[in-house]
Amino acid sequence: MRPLLGCLALAALVSPCVACPAPCSCSAKKNGRLLAECAYRELRDVPRGLSPNVTILTLSANRLGRLGRASLAEVPELQSLWLGYNHISAVEPGTFSALPQLKNLDLSHNRLAEFPWQDLRNLSALQILKLSNNRLAAVPGGAFGGLRELRSLWLNDNELTTLARGTFEALPALAQLQLFHNPFNCSCKLFWLKEWAESTSAVLSRAGSTLCAAPARLRGRPVADIPGRLCVAPSARLTYLSGPAHAAPRDGLTLTLHCSVAGSPPPEIRWRIQTAGRRVDIHGPTAAKPGRQRFVAFKNGTMAIPNFGKDDEGTYTCLAVNDVGSRDVSVNVALAGSENPAEELPRDDPQAGHPGGHSCSKGDELDPSGMGEKLVIVYHVPREARSGAGAPEFRLGILPLALGLLL
Repeated sequence: MRPLLGCLALAALVSPCVACPAPCSCSAKKNGRLLAECAYRELRDVPRGLSPNVTILTLSANRLGRLGRASLAEVPELQSLWLGYNHISAVEPGTFSALPQLKNLDLSHNRLAEFPWQDLRNLSALQILKLSNNRLAAVPGGAFGGLRELRSLWLNDNELTTLARGTFEALPALAQLQLFHNPFNCSCKLFWLKEWAESTSAVLSRAGSTLCAAPARLRGRPVADIPGRLCVAPSARLTYLSGPAHAAPRDGLTLTLHCSVAGSPPPEIRWRIQTAGRRVDIHGPTAAKPGRQRFVAFKNGTMAIPNFGKDDEGTYTCLAVNDVGSRDVSVNVALAGSENPAEELPRDDPQAGHPGGHSCSKGDELDPSGMGEKLVIVYHVPREARSGAGAPEFRLGILPLALGLLL
């Protein structure tokens, strides 16, 4: 009986090694992990028959060309997966998402032009990700969101020309990043990377070899040395103008807002209009477009609202956008009745009578140094107070609401 029990005990100890495909060698590590060594075997597919207890799988230096969703289904407890130096050109989405314990993933030296980035959402334990020496031309924004344990990321020797702003900001544990030998286009879209590299504690390995391939004037220059004067975040200032004080009976007031912007490269001007009944987003000028426009945007940053009425009350926001960032400035516009023009109503100014208080007149600038929002009030003179000619009369005033200007 004792010899039989001894044999059973020995079988229990070595049983994890029994489920091992013929091309591989399997062994238990001192820490209890099970290693399946399948490297340098000329394999064209992931071998079948692996033990579900395998935590380390080495498939480096084979002839694997594609990974399907079922390729790794037998080894759900994998912690380390080494697939470097193969011919892998395609990975089916879902291949890695079923490996929640994965800590190390090496796909370097393959032929990947696409990668199932969505699989990374399930790999919260991942610490090392090697995608170097592939053919990746893009990394989607937010690709690394949720990888809070990732310490080392290798993206060098690919075909990356740019990276989305904030690509690495969701990686609090990142200690090493490799980006060298990519053909980066050092436009201002990539300027954020220079700023990030200067502020992060992570090491940008071989930063001197992380070079610009374009534009021509920066070719061969390190990405971290993009001149700051070439890339300046936008600034924006908003001013207003009223239409003529006297207009023909058929004409109403045209409210005109003007947005002055600065930055490098020159910012694009956009408008966002929020009234009680709708929201309108305007990207670029509309003045040259066919048809009647309720809100007319001009190339020079001017916005005109002809026949301004109660339905047009709301918040008007100018957005200045370039490759470095964006800036916005807003003003609330309302319609009110009064027998006096706004310039003659200083008592309605909450700042009147206080040091530094002031009221604004037609054409004034909305001071961006304020603390909140300003309210522009369009004054409509009642019929009984109009001039003898009977023509409608409008004045435009501004009441600074102690909220300041919203930036």
